Amino acid sequence: MRRAVIVLLSIAAVWGPDNLSAVDNKATLRVQDASTYPGNKTQEKITIAAKPYNTPALAAEAFGKAKPYEMGIMPVLVVIKNNTGKPMSLDLVAEFVSADGEHAEALPPFDVQRYNGVRRRPDQRGRNPLPIPRSKIKAPLNVPEIENRSWGVKLLPPGESANGFFYFEATDADLRGAHLYLTGIKDAASNQPYFYFEMPLDVK
Repeated sequence: MRRAVIVLLSIAAVWGPDNLSAVDNKATLRVQDASTYPGNKTQEKITIAAKPYNTPALAAEAFGKAKPYEMGIMPVLVVIKNNTGKPMSLDLVAEFVSADGEHAEALPPFDVQRYNGVRRRPDQRGRNPLPIPRSKIKAPLNVPEIENRSWGVKLLPPGESANGFFYFEATDADLRGAHLYLTGIKDAASNQPYFYFEMPLDVK
């Protein structure tokens, strides 16, 4: 039974670039190797890249007709390559850190899908309001790509890559001097955490 669980998790972990493009019929996302993105960081044989999707072309590629960045939601694609030679568990916590040091946690995809363009105070970010049936949500970002492309990988086998989006209340102006702060990467066998990662978000 344990072996079957590991196999299933491994299949989920390597849901890679080509498979992402098959999530829906409206967008054809193509993801590169983490080492090819500007501003990528390598620590302890783990390479991570973070790329904001803040142009019409990038939005269309990932989310079809939806334009999150125009609504005040900044999608950030995270790509991780595991070269440690060991499986990694990924209980990721992503934070947007502004130039003045303010931290904001990523929004859950469901919150993004019903986002109305009204920014919340920092102490409210990341909190879920009362449940609303999905069928009754009417908002510009209520598209399946928002959830389907969000980060969901929990186990990453050695030699493999994984990718997915985190969403933040931020604009292009907020990107200047900002970076992504990422924690929650652990050795799957020992549960020993790896060092945190910081990736710049204003690189071209």
